[in-house]
Amino acid sequence: MTSFLFFERKEVRVQMSNLIPDCENCFGLCCVALPYAKSADFAFDKEAGKPCPNLKADYRCQIHADLRGKGFRGCTSFECFGAGQQVSQNTFKNRDWRSHPELQKEMFDVFPVMHQLHEMLFYLTEILHLEAARPIHGEVSGILGKTEELTNMEPDLIMAIDVQAHREEVNKLLLIASEIVRRNSGLNHKSSKINNGRRDFIGAKLSGEVFCGANLRGSLFIAADLRKADLRYTDLIGADFRDADLSGANLMGSIFLTQAQVNSAKGDMHTKLPKGLQRPEHWVN
Repeated sequence: MTSFLFFERKEVRVQMSNLIPDCENCFGLCCVALPYAKSADFAFDKEAGKPCPNLKADYRCQIHADLRGKGFRGCTSFECFGAGQQVSQNTFKNRDWRSHPELQKEMFDVFPVMHQLHEMLFYLTEILHLEAARPIHGEVSGILGKTEELTNMEPDLIMAIDVQAHREEVNKLLLIASEIVRRNSGLNHKSSKINNGRRDFIGAKLSGEVFCGANLRGSLFIAADLRKADLRYTDLIGADFRDADLSGANLMGSIFLTQAQVNSAKGDMHTKLPKGLQRPEHWVN
């Protein structure tokens, strides 16, 4: 069933499916507009605005079924939050960059801005699904409506947006929501390893650690051992889980966790994920 949220501000309607990538209605923008460097996540260097050699004429990826095996783990963990189809179908009215080369630069410049705006829409929409955050739903609805209006502007106006200033405005509400949800969970973390605002857990041995109710935004869990860790009702916005082992970990109730973060980690059938997130195919059954 399609889910809708309705807001009083100009009767803004946000369809949840618009915040989920729809590659069939995108002109392969993440494969062209964005740069990447040869690393553990990408097999070779690519400049911004240059099409990936794996991008076919129909804007599909010719190695999509084996991206991880071909050295493109970064592609499997990228999340556009629906910005690709928004730019392709709405901003540029279904005019693709191959048939309209005069639009290429503008389209590729708009996409990163739209990506950030859609990411904000995603987090704001999540708050409206959190019952504990109901006291601020009115404020959140207002800025969500404002953000959606920005995504519907003309290309030149989108590129002129002060994204950082808008993000700071959004972030204030994300922080308030995080505090409310974590406080109302009634759970308190017991791990001594997150004292003093520690955020670097790269390669750390954290098996069985209790982080529930903690603010872990922006934490680096790269290649960390988080097997059977308790991550319930944690704030995980921006946390880096690349190659982290979440086997048996409990992430129920955690907030601001995206599918891209989950895709970048390892896990198994015993890993407990928040509602709405899917178990990646590469996880152990």
